Amino acid sequence: MKGTEEVARLAALARLSIGGEEQERFAKEFESIIAYVDTLSGLSVDLGEGRDGAVPATNVFRADEHPYPAGAFTEAITAQFPKREGDSLAVKQIISHD
Repeated sequence: MKGTEEVARLAALARLSIGGEEQERFAKEFESIIAYVDTLSGLSVDLGEGRDGAVPATNVFRADEHPYPAGAFTEAITAQFPKREGDSLAVKQIISHD
């Protein structure tokens, strides 16, 4: 398939309107991008001795050693609500079920 035809097909899939000059320009740009990626795929990367390229999975979260008791800050937070009903924030109803 010709480069401009591929660009036209991609544009149609993306629901874009692209003129003839733009199709030619994009076709040339795509060709140069593909050529560059092709050069990169030919590179050999030394991962070092004993490495297979896999990144070890580690837990990035801290251990929760001293959690606060449930509800410790509830009153302080709900006191800041402009309008409340118990421990809940009261807001104006914007959706009706009618």
